[in-house]
Amino acid sequence: MQKILVANRGEIALRVMRSAREMGIKTVAVFSEADRTMPFVQYADEAVCIGPAPSSQSYLLGEKIIEVAKATGADAIHPGYGFLSENAGFAAAVAAAGLIFIGPPARAIEVMGSKLAAKQAAQAFGVPMVPGTETPLRSLEEAREVVKKTGFPILIKASAGGGGKGMRVVNTESELAEQIALAKSEAKSAFGDDAVFIEKYVTAPRHIEIQVLGDQHGNYVYLFERECSIQRRHQKLIEEAPSSCLTPAIRAAMGQCALDVARACNYYGAGTVEFLVDEQLNFYFLEMNTRLQVEHPVTELITGLDLVKEQIRVARGERLTFTQADLKISGHAIELRVCAEDPANNFLPDTGRLETYVRPQGYGVRVDDGYEEGMDIPIYYDPMIAKLIAWGQNRDEARERLVRAIEEYQVKGITTTLPFGAWALQHPAFVSGQFDTGFIGKYFTPAALDAPDDTAARAAAILAVQIWQQQAGGPAPAPAVNQQASNWIKRRELR
Repeated sequence: MQKILVANRGEIALRVMRSAREMGIKTVAVFSEADRTMPFVQYADEAVCIGPAPSSQSYLLGEKIIEVAKATGADAIHPGYGFLSENAGFAAAVAAAGLIFIGPPARAIEVMGSKLAAKQAAQAFGVPMVPGTETPLRSLEEAREVVKKTGFPILIKASAGGGGKGMRVVNTESELAEQIALAKSEAKSAFGDDAVFIEKYVTAPRHIEIQVLGDQHGNYVYLFERECSIQRRHQKLIEEAPSSCLTPAIRAAMGQCALDVARACNYYGAGTVEFLVDEQLNFYFLEMNTRLQVEHPVTELITGLDLVKEQIRVARGERLTFTQADLKISGHAIELRVCAEDPANNFLPDTGRLETYVRPQGYGVRVDDGYEEGMDIPIYYDPMIAKLIAWGQNRDEARERLVRAIEEYQVKGITTTLPFGAWALQHPAFVSGQFDTGFIGKYFTPAALDAPDDTAARAAAILAVQIWQQQAGGPAPAPAVNQQASNWIKRRELR
């Protein structure tokens, strides 16, 4: 493998290219007209414009991307995440063109791309499932019969796609018909498929995923877990590895189930098996993402592995060079997605120019980004502009280091999730590790970002958490004082 075309943009394109360069592999960038001056375009050994700014006219043009790969002499295509990364038709077309798809086989993507097919495949291996339907919902009457068994609340979910689209929580019989219709409409619009199914809604769940890696010779390992419970609109904002709640025994059980899911579809490459974990630490299979995850850096930092390099080696047909027994968790890592969003306005996307953009530095801090000062944030793509990651010898050190890095991150010209991150990382529920996917709904209000700073009160709140951990147990109460460095927010004038 001498040359790789990276079929993506921004920070993930740059991140893939850096690993390829370290391996002595040349890279080809494809870019839209809006991305002509982006760092990933400048970094690549070759770059080809493939169309206008809208992704439907550029980054989603699979046939054109394959044409560019062949014209530039690329041996393989790395899809990154998003865009065509989980498109089974694209993976098959890449292989048919005589190129290597740096990812799993098309059949595995197809099976796991349907949540219902994925559930059926995993169930054959005895992987725990959330109670619900195993086939697409056919009628309102069928839904009512299912609810008689599961009880409320339930979750209506689109069979295709992800990212929270086509997903509706239903609490009562009276809203069942309306929410099913809305979920089906949204699923049809987002994925071209209106198939939905029902799952029992697990209250106060944690969202925990297992990173798996397999080669083409039947060897598999799991690279431990990532905690992904801090979410808005079912999309992640803060991720960490390892989770603060798992015991070694549950970690091992979840890891083995994740490997069973991978085996169920003859998977190879890097993939992620997602689970819901309830308050009693019972876990249930949610879905499999057949690609690299946005949050993969936290796994890299606690294992010392470069997942992109491992993807490339597996795609070349090489065997894994390590076994499960060789792997261990080293320290703790936490990632904040730095998105061009306004936390005070329901996390709605923001656009504008990066008038000031200065990255934090220092030991244990990693920034994966794809922008430079003076660049515009386009409206056409995902609002994430960077991933800010901190590693520490333990969770407290990683958390404190990430707070410090947020304080040093200078962004002006757009509104970002940095102030939210500073607040969340210092909230007693997060500090204690006792939180779930309802964290934002339970604790966050826009006023939290504007409350006056009180260092003494903040220190007292942290001490209260420590005392509570020793004596009470259970979810931490909402703080009586503000827990973010609002003096830093004022100093940076981010809002």
